[in-house]
Parts: sequence; structure tokens; C-alpha cells
Amino acid sequence: MNLGPAAALVTMTLSRLEDPYEAFKARQRETWAMGSFADIATFTTPVAGRLVRFAGLQEGDRVLDVGTGTGVVAVTAARQGCDVVALDLTPELLEHARENAAVAGVEVRWDVGDVERLPHGDSSFDAVVSQFGHMFAPRPDVAVAEMLRVLRPGGTLAFATWPPEQLIGRQFRLLGQYLPPPPGVASPDLWGDPRVVQERLGEAVRDVHFERDRMVWQALSPEHFLALQEAKAGPFLRVASTLASDPARLAAFRAEALALAAPYHQDNVMQLEYLLTRATKR
Repeated sequence: MNLGPAAALVTMTLSRLEDPYEAFKARQRETWAMGSFADIATFTTPVAGRLVRFAGLQEGDRVLDVGTGTGVVAVTAARQGCDVVALDLTPELLEHARENAAVAGVEVRWDVGDVERLPHGDSSFDAVVSQFGHMFAPRPDVAVAEMLRVLRPGGTLAFATWPPEQLIGRQFRLLGQYLPPPPGVASPDLWGDPRVVQERLGEAVRDVHFERDRMVWQALSPEHFLALQEAKAGPFLRVASTLASDPARLAAFRAEALALAAPYHQDNVMQLEYLLTRATKR
């Protein structure tokens, strides 16, 4: 029986939502649309400059920015003369990215899409980059395969992630304790462990190189830091709103979050260490 294109699309959409990974990604999309992440994305702009330099991007390079968010890496690369395509799950974040590009006076192609199903041809890019983006894909093996598929042989894969023993990585695990992901979904903090990264990239790449650097986030206290996260950053906002009906559990979450944050607060800034990875596709 031929259901017609509209019915077929509905059937395909329902099938995807029944897939636990697709349902998880739909919740991710909703989560990052919460709050106002654009208000805090500016803290990551120095990291974007560092990542673009670390990746060795050159004028004329065709670059894919995966999980672009508000476009800080994409705009930085475009300002260097790269031909940039940027992709994110969340349309609301891409609206801010477009505004950032317009202010900077650069052209970027913005795609709504999923790193586990990239809408680009094989060997389409000279470089694939991601700043705290691809690490949220539920299946790292699928994400790696897709990023390498669209990267040309000899091209560069480079990304910034959060080490598991540092604050943001530890916060990821805390969030997962209070709002657990579905079974089989990998924790994003594992992308900050060089041993895990090396294993995931495997023999498909060569010349894997790691560096560490640090970003700072202005905050008068750990309490100010957490309050801003809960107001602006989707995952924290979702946990706080989910726990709002259970004040004791919400208080416990906040107490644990502040205990994690306190050692990283000095001179009115949070000291947040991150990992940079660069590799060449064979």
C-alpha cells in the first residue's frame, strides 16, 4: 500500500522517535533551547580562537564545524578566510549563530543536523572541528565514523572537550546522577580522556596530538557560577526544573555542585581546563 509522501514522512518520524537514541537527541534539542545559552557562550570565544589556531586552519580551507552552537568557532574560521559549513541539532542556537556571523560580516552556511547522520558527501571537507559539541552524541563510534567519512584523506580532525577529572567533566557526571541518560548513551566527559580518544579514533587517523589549556569564567563566587549555569545552560536548567518539585533533592544537587565548583574558584574566576585533540585522516 502506497501511503504517499506525507504519510511516509510521518511514519519515518515516528520510527525515529521510537528509537531510544533519536528520542534522546530530541530531548537534547529541547534542552539546549532552554534558557539563554547565547548569554554565556561568550566565555568560550577565546577557546574558539585557540581551537582554530590549533587545527591549523588556512584561508580557503573547506571546514565543517560540528555542534556549532552559537557559531563561535564557525565565525572565527570564516574570519580567517575559510569556507565554513556549521551544523547543530538546535535551531534556536543557530539563530544566534546567524546574528553573530552578520555582526562579524562573514558568510557561513548553517545546517540543522546531527553528527550521527551528517548531511554531507564523502571527503567533502579539509577539516572537521568541534568545540564542546560532538561529545554529546550518544554513540561515539557513529559520530567518529561520520566525521571521518566527510573528511578528505590527509584532512584534519580537531576538537575541544572537557577532561573527566576537571570541573565540567565532573559536573557532567553529577548531572547524569540526578537525571540519568538512557542505557547505552556514552558520557560526554570520556571525550576528555586521551586514552579513550585514541581508542575511538583508532587506525583511521595518524599523528594524534593532545594539548591542554584553560578558559576562565568570571564569577564572584561558586554560587554565582552555579546560578548562571542554572539560568542559562540547558542541562543545568533542565535538572533544576525537574527537581523543583522535590526541594530536598534539589538542595542536595546544589550542595554537591557547589562542593565540586569551590576548588576551581580563584580571584573571581572559575578556572576551567579543557583538552585539545588534533589528528590527520589516513
